[in-house]
Amino acid sequence: MDTTELVGRERGRLFGLAYRLLGTVSDAEDAVQETLLRWEQADHGTIENPSGWLTRVLTRYCLDQLRAARRQRETYVGPWLPEPLLARTGAVADDPAEQVTLDESVSLAMLVVLETLSPAERAVFVLHEVFGLDFEEVADMVGRTPRACRQMASRARRHVQQRRPRFDPDAAEQRRIVAAFLDATTQGNLDGLLPLLDPSVVLRADGGGRARAAGRPVVGAEQVARVVLAGRTWYPGFAAHLIALNGGTGILATRDGEVLGLVGLTVAGGKITEIDLIVNPEKLRGAQGVVARA
Repeated sequence: MDTTELVGRERGRLFGLAYRLLGTVSDAEDAVQETLLRWEQADHGTIENPSGWLTRVLTRYCLDQLRAARRQRETYVGPWLPEPLLARTGAVADDPAEQVTLDESVSLAMLVVLETLSPAERAVFVLHEVFGLDFEEVADMVGRTPRACRQMASRARRHVQQRRPRFDPDAAEQRRIVAAFLDATTQGNLDGLLPLLDPSVVLRADGGGRARAAGRPVVGAEQVARVVLAGRTWYPGFAAHLIALNGGTGILATRDGEVLGLVGLTVAGGKITEIDLIVNPEKLRGAQGVVARA
């Protein structure tokens, strides 16, 4: 297969894998670039399965990055949330971020759950459960035996099932609820906001010590509603609208052309069960670029 054809076919898949493993767009892009650079330097005549070779190289690179990130996040200020993935208006067809299959496995809430797995468990879970690789293939990619991978997959599956967010696949219903949430929030309407929230709703806010945000998760409809409405006073003069975010409908907040924050919402049973608010400027750079090009 021609190298250009191979790279064009594989780039989106590799990005999707790297994003689910690392949780940040910039790190996923770096992982893909490093993998393709190693492909260019490899002896292609000795590689029987180019797709498997690329997946193995990318996975091992991501595992190294995950282990380093795990140590860094121990000192992170407040909750750590993934970097959101925005769909871009008018994006070019070969943009890897546009080729990601958007589903529950790439929602912000699910990525938060994956963050609680060990690096090896996360890699095994994503490769087997999301990408459908068999354990012999996974073992080769993570440097473990097939038996060890089966055990890790079983532990990871139980862990994820216990913590995975309730997820409503009805895109129209989710958009309707998110639109109502945005309307009530921008109007400061507590009575309109409360009925939209599940009694056990959880709000996580990632400011990274660089922007004002709740320092720990907030639980419960009343408490979450008051924190959400308080944000109107923390960020006066902002404008907000609906966007496509990590496979669902989210909210983009801006002021004078600058991105202030992104909000991912999980909807189940007609109620908002989880709210993920990202205001850390370092995680908004990609969104700023999308806004600038829109």
